Amino acid sequence: MNYPTTLPGTHKAVLNRIIEALSADSRLCGIAASGSYGSNKMDDYSDLDLVIAIHPNDYQDVFDQRFEIVSQIEGYTAGFSGEHVGEPRLIVSIFAPNAIHVDFKFVSLPDAAARVDDCAVLWEKGTLLTDVFATALPAYPQPDPQWIEDRFWIWTHYAATKIARGEYFETLEFLSFLRQNVLSPLALKQTGLTPSGVRTIEKRLPEFAEKLAKTIATVEKQSLISAVKQCVSLYLELRDNEVVERNDRAQELVISIFKISSVTKK
Repeated sequence: MNYPTTLPGTHKAVLNRIIEALSADSRLCGIAASGSYGSNKMDDYSDLDLVIAIHPNDYQDVFDQRFEIVSQIEGYTAGFSGEHVGEPRLIVSIFAPNAIHVDFKFVSLPDAAARVDDCAVLWEKGTLLTDVFATALPAYPQPDPQWIEDRFWIWTHYAATKIARGEYFETLEFLSFLRQNVLSPLALKQTGLTPSGVRTIEKRLPEFAEKLAKTIATVEKQSLISAVKQCVSLYLELRDNEVVERNDRAQELVISIFKISSVTKK
């Protein structure tokens, strides 16, 4: 097998054990790796993101037994399912002795075609998994500028009220939400990069990251006000590059209210 040149030896050892164990299960059709493995950009801290393709007739049985299957692989230490990211088919796990993070996504073979990035086939029966991948191109979910515009000013009003009430940690969480779900995805999309939240934003868009850093606040009123204003400024700058139906009334109302409510604690 031709592994990526950047695959660390610790990860290779775990991967070999996984392939050996899972390929012995007659119900499985193939195993593929995505993420940094597929792009050959791994390092010692990378996860192994695996897609486990299952024969459709056996899918429910394998899904029901997925924890039992994974726990039998040498080195398995702990794992949980991925409902927190809306993906119950996912098992997030860690393997000894080098604490290698491995994500297993169990899918019915036809469903393997729906993927967000390129996948490298590690093992398959015949060409079953390769053939499925050939039916569709990878497609990473893109931010919807209109969906964001329809919500942004209400979100901003929420931040203003939290600051006004002295709920500073709540506001900090909100600022993180905006960076992760609005500002960084729009900036990445507009430069033709994968809009994967704030991951490696400082490397991919260093100039934008400098602006984004000004949205980071301390647990103090004036710092939070400044950070929210920077979020608004960045959003308006990014929105100028999108075709959206703008809600000018909401924008004007919320900005005017923010100037009052964010400086007077109730």
